[in-house]
Amino acid sequence: MIQSVKCIGILTSGGDSPGMNATIRAVTRTAIYNNIEVKGIYRGFKGLITNEIVTFKTNSVSNIIQQGGTILKTARCDEFLSVEGRKIAFENMRKHNIDALVVIGGDGTLTGATIFAQEYNIPIVGLPGTIDNDLLGTDVTIGYNTALNTIVEAVDKIRDTASSHERLFFIEVMGRNCGALALNSAIAAGAEAAIIPEISIEKDQLHEFISQGFRKSKNSSLVLVAESEITGGALQLAERVKNQYPQYDVRVSILGHLQRGGSPTAQDRILASRMGFAAIQALLESQRNIMIGIRNEEIVYVPFSKAIKREKPINPDLVNLLKVLSI
Repeated sequence: MIQSVKCIGILTSGGDSPGMNATIRAVTRTAIYNNIEVKGIYRGFKGLITNEIVTFKTNSVSNIIQQGGTILKTARCDEFLSVEGRKIAFENMRKHNIDALVVIGGDGTLTGATIFAQEYNIPIVGLPGTIDNDLLGTDVTIGYNTALNTIVEAVDKIRDTASSHERLFFIEVMGRNCGALALNSAIAAGAEAAIIPEISIEKDQLHEFISQGFRKSKNSSLVLVAESEITGGALQLAERVKNQYPQYDVRVSILGHLQRGGSPTAQDRILASRMGFAAIQALLESQRNIMIGIRNEEIVYVPFSKAIKREKPINPDLVNLLKVLSI
């Protein structure tokens, strides 16, 4: 094994997710163990342009594995979308003798990394840090398990008040074009339905839910809704119920950024540690332009071209499971 990478830069970009700090820790310490210098880049790709780059040592990542968010911060960067901005970013990399990048984030992060790598022939390894679990090529993303548990805890509390008042609650969770959080949290929390973009394209889920007589013998009903233009979101669905089915007492709860926060679960800490370790191993093996994924508990290398720009399919068995268990 020939080591050609002497110095790496690490950054977090896009929405934060629990476990990002555990990932930063694993990447940093694995690199140092292999005699690779580490540079922490603050505020994502923006920090590459504004030169917010510092040397990381082992103690730079002490006592962070349990922390939510990201110590490297994250920020949107319109400048990086331009050729001129990426040129400045590359020049700053050269000033700091950075040979390769490890980027942690979701679809947008990997898309930016793909363009940057192609323009300047830079070895880049991506790590899937997003609560949405919407990246193809990996069974699960860093932060998804923690967010799922946060949602279930919140839904359990909402059920208490929903039962007391015999109400229909629409609970909106994150997910944009991916219904994994809504579907799985609905199953875990014993909700009556999940309205997700993958199915909304094909049929009117709200009409189907109402027409089946959702109340039956229950004194309350909870419906998980993925925040999406396709589903319309919880507020739009609630308004529709008020107009079309005025006999129902409807309430809405939007969990919002609550889902991103909190200390990562043990599962996310272990996943982050394994993936961070694997990122350095991949660079030592001269891999480039890949995302580290996990399939059937095994680490895999996924080309950027496969991980991004393609929708991750929902498991139809889980859709049927929720339908059966909600009777």
